[in-house]
Amino acid sequence: MSKFKSDRVFRNGVIILILLANFGCDQISKKVVRQNIGFYETRSVIEDYFTLTYVENSGAFLSIGSGLPETAKILILSIIPLIALFFGVAYILIKKNLTLLSALALSFAIGGGIGNIYDRLVHGSVTDFMHLNFGFFQTGIFNMADVSIMTGMFIFLIQSYSRQKARMIR
Repeated sequence: MSKFKSDRVFRNGVIILILLANFGCDQISKKVVRQNIGFYETRSVIEDYFTLTYVENSGAFLSIGSGLPETAKILILSIIPLIALFFGVAYILIKKNLTLLSALALSFAIGGGIGNIYDRLVHGSVTDFMHLNFGFFQTGIFNMADVSIMTGMFIFLIQSYSRQKARMIR
């Protein structure tokens, strides 16, 4: 086996491992919440700064689209994102000149997306449970898949900033 092919197999193996780790952490955390926290029950983790509240979100981000007719909801919130995620996985596995940071960012974002789509397809809604409240800043209720997606986007921002800074220095 040539060095290029073995490097490629290793790289794709790492990408799949990251995808599975993001999906697995998300699904395990949601299962724990479903089994141990009552619906709409709130538990304090760090005073009022970090709480767990079990909710089911039938929409997308901040329940957007939850009022759509069921057929539209399935198409817009499940089928189209599932197709996009499939192409995203294919892209990161096939694209040869993708930077390490880009592959990592996409792996986190896609892994989280797969976790939420899985929930939507299997449970009919997405389990959300984490809430941050720092007074001046407060989040909606979110889950580990959302954390994965945001981590991927944060990595992209860092990479973009680094590239922009490198261009300015030249």
